Amino acid sequence: MTELKDKSLVCKDCGATFTFTEGEQAFYKEKGFENEPQRCAECRAAKKRQSRSNNYDR
Repeated sequence: MTELKDKSLVCKDCGATFTFTEGEQAFYKEKGFENEPQRCAECRAAKKRQSRSNNYDR
């Protein structure tokens, strides 16, 4: 098993650097997610809010 370490990633929306922690990596692995997150927490939350509001408009 490979040892997980915190990783610095760059948000594809705002360009901010954010940390993909060991715990988050373990969670992703446990859930079977193969891709790393591409957005920081703020942009992920904003994207969710936008998606939810678009669903209510229909």
